Amino acid sequence: MKTLLNIIWLVFGGLWLAIGYFLAGVICCLLIVTIPWGIASFRIASYALWPFGRMVVDKPGGNGVFSLLGNVIWLLVAGIWIAIAHVVTAFAMAITIIGIPLAIANLKLIPVSLMPLGKQIVRSNSPFVSSYR
Repeated sequence: MKTLLNIIWLVFGGLWLAIGYFLAGVICCLLIVTIPWGIASFRIASYALWPFGRMVVDKPGGNGVFSLLGNVIWLLVAGIWIAIAHVVTAFAMAITIIGIPLAIANLKLIPVSLMPLGKQIVRSNSPFVSSYR
């Protein structure tokens, strides 16, 4: 079922989301100072490409002062606009019954799009997920 949902997700929005995050990552890496946001954008792009069967957890030791400061900067510059785009896209997907799981997956992307630093993406069926929660 996860594979089927991921394929439907890829066709109806996941590819465009991933391309957007990938381009943001390239721009951030070109600006050298913003490389941490670029790496986070690449990580989110892979998650946006294939979200079902994976989840976002806090990185152990990744919630320091620099992550907090970086997340605040990201939130003010890009995070709020990306989150609004996810809400609008989720609303459009939720109009159909088949799109409801896709809308939920889109809403799952909002926390990591708002605060990407200090997060990691893991498989949801892996045994170490519960230790990071």
